Order: sequence, then structure tokens, then C-alpha cells
Amino acid sequence: MTTATPASHEALKVPEVMAALRLSRSKVYDLIRSKQLPSFTAGRARRIPVDAVREYMRNQLEEAA
Repeated sequence: MTTATPASHEALKVPEVMAALRLSRSKVYDLIRSKQLPSFTAGRARRIPVDAVREYMRNQLEEAA
């Protein structure tokens, strides 16, 4: 099984998160705005830590159980 997040990156771009979670751009930004998906900006670039994506997925799995 392959991982959805690149192992060589510690922070992902929004399109990478979109691909990893199979969500639309607007949904990813909704998650960021609602603080469900922590992120930071470096200059004008928005980045999401890989650990934040994994934590979001864990939380979603726990809620679904």
C-alpha cells in the first residue's frame, strides 16, 4: 500500500492535501478556516503540516466509528 502524503515533505501545498484527502479546493480551505486543519503561511504560500493531515484523518475515522 502506498501512502497518500509524500514521505519527503513535512508540509504540503493545498493541491497536495486536496489529492491526499480527495477533497475540493474550497473544502480544504473551509477546513483551514474552521481550524479543523491547522496551517501556516510562508510569505504568500499556504502550507499544511503532514501531521495535521494525518491527525484530521484519525479524527474523522474516530468520529465515524
